[in-house]
Amino acid sequence: MLPFLQQVSKPVQELLENTSQEKSLSIFKLVMDGGLGGQIIIGILFVLLAMALYIYFERFFAIKAASKVDKNFMNQIKEQVSKGNLEAAKLRCTQDNSPTARLIEKGISRIGKPLEDINTAIENAGKLEIYNLEKNVSILATISGAAPMLGFLGTVIGMIVAIHQIANAGGQIDIKMLSDGLYTAMTTTVAGLIVGIIAYVSYNHLVVRTDKVVYQMEATSLEFLDLLNEPV
Repeated sequence: MLPFLQQVSKPVQELLENTSQEKSLSIFKLVMDGGLGGQIIIGILFVLLAMALYIYFERFFAIKAASKVDKNFMNQIKEQVSKGNLEAAKLRCTQDNSPTARLIEKGISRIGKPLEDINTAIENAGKLEIYNLEKNVSILATISGAAPMLGFLGTVIGMIVAIHQIANAGGQIDIKMLSDGLYTAMTTTVAGLIVGIIAYVSYNHLVVRTDKVVYQMEATSLEFLDLLNEPV
């Protein structure tokens, strides 16, 4: 009975050893064994990831700050404008450092001119504020599209290198050599997709938050124009 158990336990031990070897797969080793082309592409993807994260967090906090407007802001502006105290209204706008406040300040500075001119001035100022909010956000869209393509490029390069190695080996297919080449080739694809997904999600999240600020600016601007249209 003991010899039988030993014979059964031996394949099990070999299977466990193979499993432990498979779990010890090192991404760093795959990158370093991928040749100069793969290493360059992984390096570029790492730089793109760092850029995407920096742009996202920088814009996220900037847009978050721009969306904060005092709830009593327009009530205070209405009170000062109705009293004809335009300088106090401008001072209140400068105290609230936000795109919405800057639009209202631009409109207050045009009071006394035709309503169409005031509306045009507010629209032009709004375009500038939107441009500032969307600064560098388009780079995220570019990264979300370029990163997967760079990853696929690394895959193609890895496949070419693997096939070249097989050809140099006299046409004899070495499974280990082929599997190593495939692992290395797919590493760049995975890296490119990860960077692309992160950039894509970040871009769409910033677009949604920017749209909310734009709607807030439009609503406040219309409220201000309605104030000017009220009969004295």
